[in-house]
Amino acid sequence: MRPFLGRLGGAAAALLLGVGVLVAAPATAATSATSAADPAAIPPVTGELKAYNVDGVYSAGVSSGGYMATQLHVAYSGTFDGSAAFASGPQYCAQNDLGRALNACMDVFQDLQLATLQQTTANWSAQGSIDDVAGLSGDPVYVFSGSNDSTVERPVSTALNDYYRHFGANVLYNNATAAGHAWISPLGPNACTVTGNPWINNCGFDAEREFLGHLLGRVSAPAAGPGGSLIRFDQNKYAPGGAAKPISMDEKGFVYVPTSCANGAACKVVVALHGCKQGYSYQAFGTQFIDRAYLNEYADTNNLIVLYPQAIATTTLDNPNGCWNWWGYLGDSDYARHGGRQIETIMSMVKALGGGGSTPPPTGTVTLPSVDAEDGYIKAAGDGSGPAVGTLEETYGLALGRGADGKFNRTVLSFDTSAIPSGREITRAWVTLTRSGGSGSPWASPAGNRLLVDVHTGCLGGCAVESSDWAAATTAPAAAELGPFASGSKASSNLSAAGLSAMNRSGRTQVRLRFELDQAATAYLFVNKDTQAALTVEYR
Repeated sequence: MRPFLGRLGGAAAALLLGVGVLVAAPATAATSATSAADPAAIPPVTGELKAYNVDGVYSAGVSSGGYMATQLHVAYSGTFDGSAAFASGPQYCAQNDLGRALNACMDVFQDLQLATLQQTTANWSAQGSIDDVAGLSGDPVYVFSGSNDSTVERPVSTALNDYYRHFGANVLYNNATAAGHAWISPLGPNACTVTGNPWINNCGFDAEREFLGHLLGRVSAPAAGPGGSLIRFDQNKYAPGGAAKPISMDEKGFVYVPTSCANGAACKVVVALHGCKQGYSYQAFGTQFIDRAYLNEYADTNNLIVLYPQAIATTTLDNPNGCWNWWGYLGDSDYARHGGRQIETIMSMVKALGGGGSTPPPTGTVTLPSVDAEDGYIKAAGDGSGPAVGTLEETYGLALGRGADGKFNRTVLSFDTSAIPSGREITRAWVTLTRSGGSGSPWASPAGNRLLVDVHTGCLGGCAVESSDWAAATTAPAAAELGPFASGSKASSNLSAAGLSAMNRSGRTQVRLRFELDQAATAYLFVNKDTQAALTVEYR
């Protein structure tokens, strides 16, 4: 909904980011061809969130709200059972970068790096920064992309479809509708192809029946009009420090509660997230999204509580259109995972409704790649004299053993072990190498030679490899060993207790690989030319 946005930069780009248009659509184009009847607005009543008999939680949203719906589902898949996203892209698409948000996650001038996003999700899951990613497997997900949407272009939504399928979700992808950039509803006042205020379009079909039916398995026909209560509550109560405005959230939020849910029936919660410029307090937009989303009608006949959190515009250029945080505004680098200020605020609301919290961070495994720029090898004479940093890493890999020049090679690997989840006890760890070449068997010269793993807290000197690393003292020498292997990958034995204790939970841990005995003749191997070495850590 913002022509030419991807070609702008800096403050101008921030000012226009979101579902808003630069110029409103002409009045003649904004009227639906089928002329949907105006819905009856439900007068909100002031109240508070209270616990109900909740047996499921789902998210749904459009544009920035679609991104937030995905963020909630992925970050808290132990709580959310599925999600629907209109006109948005994969989790963490912007990677905390406004330029990427504009040019890879709305327009497609840049590659949105889907494989990187999927790997980030897997890493965050292993680190406990989000719920166990296995929780996405089998979850119902609905993705919608209109063919006339030039705000979030089709390849971005296709990437969301592919992202979820990668993690085993059950995705229904509607990409056959000629919609503009909007929430799709039979109550939408705009024609299907329009991109314009209020960004709710009538496309001649019931999108709510389609996506709710997919999320829930089946739905009963909607009520003719809402018969429950629309409660206006104080969002400050759920925000960090008791203040919603500093995180670009309104002081007012809304929840629709059917009579059946109020009377104790088992009900599910749907968190419905408006797009930019659709918040209650944005330029007197009011309850248009709440009234026209066509969710309250389904809520009455399907035992659904619909939570409508509200974002608000900032007075600065951080978020002037009242978008949900999907690119990291106001300095919130955790916006897409546990600890994100808006995510945690909404989760507090879900818990207040009886939706429960997240499953505990997983007791499991994190695999850390070595830091390529800091890895290297050193060669020296058998007595350690004349050490020098090896120069063949890019050509052959990292060297170990006795080379043709008669020098003995040792390799140093660097790992960022601050990524191990805090507060967790490390129970097991090992190093994995991948062979990329070599000559002979350095384990057989002399017979029974051992490739040892030294572990050091922090860096041996500087973190980048240097000649003194060949003989530097380490915190836990000979903490593990690697047996012979002629090709492929090989894992070391488990690190000793001293090796586990040597891991630096606040920064770098370095590992030095060396043979216990000097080879009598040329026998060496190269490792990890094209792939990084890995440190795998189990914790509880």
